[in-house]
Amino acid sequence: MLSALRVVDLTDHRGLLCGQILGDLGADVIHVEPPGGSPARRLGPFHGDVVHPDRSLFWWAFTRNQRSVTLDVAHPPGREALARLLETADFLVDSAPPGTLADAGLDPATVAATHPRLVHVSITAFGQTGPKAGWAGADIVLLAAGGPLILTGDADRPPVRLPVPQAWLHAGADAAVGAMIAHHARMRSGHGQHVDVSAQQSVALATQSYILAAAFDAPEVQRAAGGLTMGAVSVRLLFPAKDGHVAITFLFGSAIGPFSRRLMEWIHEEGGCDAATRDKDWLRYSQLLLSDEEPLAEFERVKAVIAAFTAARPKAELLAAALARGLLIAPVSTLGEVLASPQLAAREYWQPLDHPELGTTVRYPGAFARFEASPLRWRRRPPRVGEHTDEVLGGELGLDVATLRARGAV
Repeated sequence: MLSALRVVDLTDHRGLLCGQILGDLGADVIHVEPPGGSPARRLGPFHGDVVHPDRSLFWWAFTRNQRSVTLDVAHPPGREALARLLETADFLVDSAPPGTLADAGLDPATVAATHPRLVHVSITAFGQTGPKAGWAGADIVLLAAGGPLILTGDADRPPVRLPVPQAWLHAGADAAVGAMIAHHARMRSGHGQHVDVSAQQSVALATQSYILAAAFDAPEVQRAAGGLTMGAVSVRLLFPAKDGHVAITFLFGSAIGPFSRRLMEWIHEEGGCDAATRDKDWLRYSQLLLSDEEPLAEFERVKAVIAAFTAARPKAELLAAALARGLLIAPVSTLGEVLASPQLAAREYWQPLDHPELGTTVRYPGAFARFEASPLRWRRRPPRVGEHTDEVLGGELGLDVATLRARGAV
């Protein structure tokens, strides 16, 4: 779909997803890395546990369908080569802190003046402007600044970060959307523009309901491992199974309460609880707890009843009953179960990519969407450091790569 468009990608570990999305859509994404490779290549784990810039699984996860050239944009020959490359590009994507690319002539104002048709997308922690524009932004900081960090972790300890850079991933996805919107505008106006993406704002928008809830007098939501806490009520969402765990939405009210009642009916049928437990008012149960008509100790007993019931059954049996009885039970899958998922297999989600340099084939996650007329294809494995420097700079731009290399620019 975007095969006629070229992206020059200067991002590091803070913005890789944008280029991958554009590359998956068919764009020619050229990742410009410093000599020696992107800092993202130093992030593990590594294929075969061999620490090498071409074996970083983090790099592999976000750079398929791209080419790699190396350029030292801190020195004039590298900057001149990059300027030539930008003349052939439709998008420039960077993730450098505001102001740090000015010496290389890559600040938004200079880029707009020298390449007026270019869509320039900047992905930063707090945006290009404002009192925090220059602040450092590790993912844990951004999750805190954006709001959702308060919900991750145990109730009696400080919050913990997510295992993946969630804030930067939100920003990368928003950057790809922003790039496409700016491209659409350029098709009518003929002019590019700067797209300023703040990771703090991206992650806040993705979880805004929690941020706004208190302002509307909704019960305060607090973190609780395996569930959540609303006021004094601790809601458990994760329960044991005979062979792992299952997630159960054991909540109440007119929408969810009927599911909880059907669950308790099944447990009663199997001898797991008495009739009085089965027949509680599951539609009004939240009000009963919050008004102290139902003691919290009784709610804790009911959760223990459910846990004892699920712990005696395998995940497959619990899922089958959920489908047959209309229950809100879902198995918690292991990595192996995800890889073997019949659903993902039917949708051809896992895509093989050859790594001839390693003599192996690797399964990669599939498309973020299925396009009926233009299915997304994995054209390239993630590039090795500078793998396409000669091909792009020499073959396509006609630059003297040998001289650039001798001058330390590539």
